[in-house]
Amino acid sequence: MLDIKGLHAYYGPIEALKGIDIQAAAGEITCLIGANGAGKTTLLKSISGMIHRTGEINFADAGSIISKRPRQIAHMGIIHVPEGRHIFPGLTVRDNLETGTINWHGFFGSKSYANELEEVFTLFPRLKEREKQLGWSLSGGEQQMLAIGRALMARPKMLMLDEPSMGLAPLVIAELFEKIVSINRTQGIPILLVEQNARLALEISHRAYIIDGGRVVLGGKASELRNDERVIHAYLGKFATQNAK
Repeated sequence: MLDIKGLHAYYGPIEALKGIDIQAAAGEITCLIGANGAGKTTLLKSISGMIHRTGEINFADAGSIISKRPRQIAHMGIIHVPEGRHIFPGLTVRDNLETGTINWHGFFGSKSYANELEEVFTLFPRLKEREKQLGWSLSGGEQQMLAIGRALMARPKMLMLDEPSMGLAPLVIAELFEKIVSINRTQGIPILLVEQNARLALEISHRAYIIDGGRVVLGGKASELRNDERVIHAYLGKFATQNAK
């Protein structure tokens, strides 16, 4: 589904990614784990076309997207849920969701998106309950649900989720990750996941990559990496007891 080879990314003169190679298969959850500053978020931004990058990024039947702009990449179906949610605080829940349809519906389109809206409300019933509330009035977990729901309204062929558990309580994290697994299993949408909770990310993923210093230092089946002594020592021991506030 997504094939990346020799990817370099830059913030001005600073090289943040130094030859990344990863693959994300259709129908799978692929997670990226590593310390803060390792390059995980930069990798997602590179795929979305948000920063300068070189190398190869090939997506499904579309082929190379390395020269594409963010809007073009979104139209191809790669939908990015950024770290920090970035919902529109002054819009209602429903209006926030409807903004996601601009990807295929346009600003003044005449096509119906009732089916997409119903699917999101079925997946996240609390959004239906708060349909007329403004975005700023939602809890952190509800805002994250809204951000993911808005992405689903865009008809994604691949979802990229950046730190969805950040700042959330453990019970909310558990519920949210159940929904992420459900999106993957019931809708077949492949997911590229950046997550601070390494243990949880490895539990729900099919494949995983460890990123350090802008490079992939380890990759393979998530089930195997969960039992890899190097991963346990460097990441699982550190993250196993780390819960969001």
